Amino acid sequence: MSLRRNVQITSGIGALVMGLAAFSLPSAYLTESPGPVFDTTGEIQDWPVITVHGTETYQTEGSLSLTTVYVNGAPTSTVRVFDALGGWISPSVDLTPHELVYPSGTTREEVQQRNQAAMASSQELALAAALDHLGVDYLVELSVMEFTQEAVDAGTDEILIPGDQMLAAEGEEVTGLEGLRQAVNEAAGEPIELTVVRDGEPVEIEVPTYQEADGEYYVGILLATEFDFPVEADIRLEDVGGPSAGLMFALGLIDTMTENPLTGGVNWAGTGTVDPDGTVGPIGGVAQKTVGARDEGAEHFLAPRPNCDELVGRLPGGIEVYGVEDVDQAVEIVEAVRDNDEDFLAGLEPCGR
Repeated sequence: MSLRRNVQITSGIGALVMGLAAFSLPSAYLTESPGPVFDTTGEIQDWPVITVHGTETYQTEGSLSLTTVYVNGAPTSTVRVFDALGGWISPSVDLTPHELVYPSGTTREEVQQRNQAAMASSQELALAAALDHLGVDYLVELSVMEFTQEAVDAGTDEILIPGDQMLAAEGEEVTGLEGLRQAVNEAAGEPIELTVVRDGEPVEIEVPTYQEADGEYYVGILLATEFDFPVEADIRLEDVGGPSAGLMFALGLIDTMTENPLTGGVNWAGTGTVDPDGTVGPIGGVAQKTVGARDEGAEHFLAPRPNCDELVGRLPGGIEVYGVEDVDQAVEIVEAVRDNDEDFLAGLEPCGR
């Protein structure tokens, strides 16, 4: 009996140790949790986030904060089984299999470089969108730079050539990536008709599209964007990457270049990519961003209209969320809250409700 008891105790301890060890193993998931917010019209360490040169600038009120998400998991960090279980329990944390986000073999350095490039691009696109809203002319050119491996496999590199300037997709003028992305998704796997300028002449061509694991459709074209602006904007924000700050950068720039304060002292936050024509595109982690904004004192939140379905049943208390399709609509909503225009606000399509 004594021997049997000893065996049982030893086996139990072994099982417990193995169970605890299993909790410390790396999981196959990424976690998304609320991150910090940054007021685009404020200062960080006594430096203004936005500085504009070449035009008149004005004092602002309230806040127009961009929002962020903490993303943990391979290849940038490790999410262990215990962390994944905690995220599964938490209502403000989402779990995503990392192979759906980062292809096999993606390195930490590649992710950081991609995020930094996307942030730099979002700042340039935001200035374009702000100037477009203010009616200030500028020059922009989108041209084919290179192709993904999927596009090469589909033969796209034999149809388009580097240097082709993008004019239109399915007959609609293309002024930015979001407009092209929308046209490609509407094609739903069918070839898409693009109009490009080649050797000084417009050329109409059909380009194949393909679907990725995320359910989106792509053409696999990497575009170079060149702008010639009449003003210069310096945006200082370190250690934040990705393209989702575009909308709030655009609003911060508009507020800075507009005589009457845009917010009237109200604290706003938001998220969304932006195209030069002001189109607002969807982003990831919108549920986490609304929580982070609420926790930092934001009273109102701007979300891309396509993300509103993700907020159903996940809206945090204490913050009002509005879905927007473009910068013009975002400005109208911010001004309506400032002016207490209840009739205008009552006519808006609900977001997340």
